[in-house]
Amino acid sequence: MAENPYAAPKAHVADVAERLPDGDFLPEGRGVAAGQGWRWIAAAWAFTGEQRWTFVGVFLLIVLLQIVMQFVPIIGPIAASVVFPALMGGFLLGCDAVRRGEPLEVGHLFAGFQRHGGKLLTIGAISLAFGILMLIVMFLIVGTSFAPLFLGGEQPSPEQVMGMLLPMLLAVCVVLALSLPLTMAMLFAPALVVFAESDVVPALKTSFFACLKNILPFLIWSIAIFVLSILAAIPLFLGWLLLGPVMMVSLYLAYRDIFHEV
Repeated sequence: MAENPYAAPKAHVADVAERLPDGDFLPEGRGVAAGQGWRWIAAAWAFTGEQRWTFVGVFLLIVLLQIVMQFVPIIGPIAASVVFPALMGGFLLGCDAVRRGEPLEVGHLFAGFQRHGGKLLTIGAISLAFGILMLIVMFLIVGTSFAPLFLGGEQPSPEQVMGMLLPMLLAVCVVLALSLPLTMAMLFAPALVVFAESDVVPALKTSFFACLKNILPFLIWSIAIFVLSILAAIPLFLGWLLLGPVMMVSLYLAYRDIFHEV
């Protein structure tokens, strides 16, 4: 029996993954509404939805690589710090592939080394150098107060222990004051390198001022991540399998929101 020539086609047509718009690039970034801090997280959960376990697997691979490098004597912790921005750059490239409707692959994680490796490793080296500087500052503040007590070979008295609290508090405040600008400069630097072909110093500068324009959104983002991280720790930190990828994707979406006009 002949088929009806007017019938709807029976061939299976695969669903096409949604492609999100590119948007015009904003070289200096823009300030966004405070509520975007939470929306980045909510949107990240939806963003990872269709490939959630792939994102979990890639996140676990990043964590595993960082842990393995820590076990290499002397150079391991140094390498972990230097390499992390390159791994993050690859993860961001994977997020961008998903935005274009492509699948996330493990190979994306190492894509940052292929074209932008030098710049991303330089960002990691700068981060390491500032980390060492902060340790030196902390030692100069705390060590000069603690050394006479412990070098004397006697058990410090309660009064002496109480006297240590002020240098410790001062050291924490100084480290926080130094680490906050560093974090702001580092936050979007890998994204600006891999997506905007920026050089290292301009990327650090642009990232810092973009974060400065968005203090309120990032304050809300930080509070939300802090609360979610506590919930994710129950039980046995298993919730971090989901929160970790969402947190990293939310930073990609924050970059898109701040540096692209959609």
